[in-house]
Amino acid sequence: MTRRAQTDRFANVSYFREEDFAVAAAVTKGAKERGVSPTQIACAWILAAPGVTAPIVGATKTQHLTELFEAVDIKLSTDETEALEKPHRPHRIIGHEQPQAAKMLK
Repeated sequence: MTRRAQTDRFANVSYFREEDFAVAAAVTKGAKERGVSPTQIACAWILAAPGVTAPIVGATKTQHLTELFEAVDIKLSTDETEALEKPHRPHRIIGHEQPQAAKMLK
């Protein structure tokens, strides 16, 4: 576990749910079965989602970009997609608060 994972309270309450780890395990399993990286399976999955045209990705190394470029050619089967989606539970929207006039006047 990284130092940030140990100390980032916001991330810990937002992202480390049990079902998140189940999705990560499904992605890892699918990647092993295909002989590709989990990043590539995750990217192929999101690219196949209706309405997604440009996923937001982060890369700190050239290898990360190469994996993402190669993921465009991965087409998941219906069974593979179902295996990834079965444990998935959407997160609620966080980090956005509607403006409140009363708070603005203080």
